[in-house]
Amino acid sequence: MKTIKYLLMSFTAILFISCQNEETIIIQDTTQNLSVSSPLASLISRVSQNATSHDNVLDNSSCFNIQLPVNVIVNGKQITVSNQNDYLTVQAALDAFSSDDDLVNFVYPITIQYRNWKTQLIANSDQLEDIIENCDEDDGFDEIDCIHINYPIKIAIYNSNNQIATTITIQNDADLYNFFENIESNVIVSINYPVSITDSKGQKVLITNNSNFEDIIEANIQDCDPHSGTVGNSNFISILTDGGWNVSYFFNKIDETSIYNGYNFTFNSNETVAAVKGTNTIGGTWSTFVNSGHDIFLLKFDNSALDELEDNWKIIEYTTTNIRLKNESSSNGETSYLYFTKN
Repeated sequence: MKTIKYLLMSFTAILFISCQNEETIIIQDTTQNLSVSSPLASLISRVSQNATSHDNVLDNSSCFNIQLPVNVIVNGKQITVSNQNDYLTVQAALDAFSSDDDLVNFVYPITIQYRNWKTQLIANSDQLEDIIENCDEDDGFDEIDCIHINYPIKIAIYNSNNQIATTITIQNDADLYNFFENIESNVIVSINYPVSITDSKGQKVLITNNSNFEDIIEANIQDCDPHSGTVGNSNFISILTDGGWNVSYFFNKIDETSIYNGYNFTFNSNETVAAVKGTNTIGGTWSTFVNSGHDIFLLKFDNSALDELEDNWKIIEYTTTNIRLKNESSSNGETSYLYFTKN
């Protein structure tokens, strides 16, 4: 991706865009480029995806949601689920007995809807079980549905293979989600700012660049997901110190993830850390503290091989299997990212 970036810069960041059969010259700020691996691309996908986790009491899966209304049978009792408030009724029926099988049985047929907004009619329980078993594994981070993008928005696209640049207009969440989910590695895109969103408090916010967009989404994540780096959350430490971790993403000016391939990180409860690669072990320390209302994860190592990981990392999000950290340098304005994934 460095080659593509430098190519764009060498042309003084001028892209020739064909839109609605008209040739247009757009001055493109290359600092606003997005690729398939960009953290912001992942965040936008989660904002625009179909919400699939709210009804897990029904289907026990975040791969899809069950379209309402739907009739279910729990402990011999039929319940009509017409809205999200009825999920509590289903949960109460599941909790009513301690010796039951805690199963939700659907009255078929039912319709399910995937993250990409496509629907499928399900005729019976065997078909549903097959779909659940074959669902792609994800990283455990659910949809971000407490903020909404106000459409339309325009996106410029540059394909390095054929050196063709185009621009498209996105009209809804389904189109935006599927666009970002299908970006190829040879494609760089750029959002035409400004973009308007409605935040978790119902206020309209005008976004002017990628960094602004990323910050706004992250600032609202806590209203969607309680496991998002809330201040003083001790749950993070219990997850961190349970098992080994590897670096699944490290970005510092460029993607440097491959540098840390083969390292296994173990974070101990006494705030020491061991990074093992083959027969080599690098020791260090870790700690957490609160700064300006944010949980911070501090790493220090005894060997310069891992010195780029030494920083005050802001805890953005975490699950039992993934941790996402971010550092915004006050000296040069650059942003680094460090993601750990459970082995």
